[in-house]
Amino acid sequence: MKLHGERDPNTLREAINYAESLVDVQRYADAKLVLRKMMPVARRVLGNSHDFTLTMRMTYEVALYEDPDATLEDIREAVTTLEELKQTARRVFGGEHPTTMEIENTLQKARALLRAREAGKKIVFG
Repeated sequence: MKLHGERDPNTLREAINYAESLVDVQRYADAKLVLRKMMPVARRVLGNSHDFTLTMRMTYEVALYEDPDATLEDIREAVTTLEELKQTARRVFGGEHPTTMEIENTLQKARALLRAREAGKKIVFG
């Protein structure tokens, strides 16, 4: 951010990379913190339908539902948001675009987790 500023697309891409890395090492709270700061910037600078904005939002939902402390409501929120992201990505990019396919795969995982948790099963990622 010091090099390019928070509004630069390179900074936004690096925020995505950083947040995804934090999710990979199960630092969900840190990932959510980064994304809560950068998602509004991406929306302002790039718009709600930009690839980076959609990817940030998707990554946030992954951090939300993969967190071992996620409530049933957190998981439901993730599913609902991912359903919205899927529709937007399909409309903007089409069904074969990598971002659309990644959102769809993520949505399938979130739905499976929701079904498991509603059935009383505890699933931990990692």
